[in-house]
Amino acid sequence: MVTRALARYLKIAPKKLQPVLRLVRRKPVEEALYILFNTNNKGAAMLRSVINSAVSNAKRIPEKNIKETDLFISKVTADQGPALKRFRAMSMGRAGMIRKRTSHILVELDMLTKPPVATNSKTVTKREKRKKIVKAGK
Repeated sequence: MVTRALARYLKIAPKKLQPVLRLVRRKPVEEALYILFNTNNKGAAMLRSVINSAVSNAKRIPEKNIKETDLFISKVTADQGPALKRFRAMSMGRAGMIRKRTSHILVELDMLTKPPVATNSKTVTKREKRKKIVKAGK
């Protein structure tokens, strides 16, 4: 984890944020922001601001020279916040409770790493290992 950003007490239910989170999870930051900019959803605008905050936090680290192109979203969650409780008139003189749910969004960014260079040594797959075990048993 390079950096993180947290937005708390947002007036949107976490259940409504989940589809938006699935769109950007494990994506590079530039691609995620592009997706969110073109998503017509209240949660997309909220998530975009949290990602921008996390990128700003990453750029402030003095030891590392971090660019936005080097970052990807390693973790993004929407947790339940406190619910505002309201009452509404129901049939037969009763009152029904309405919960206006809130959310906490957490975004963690990490550095993109280059894939490891393949070595000359042969890698053995699980299937090949099984074959060797079966042959040794006969």
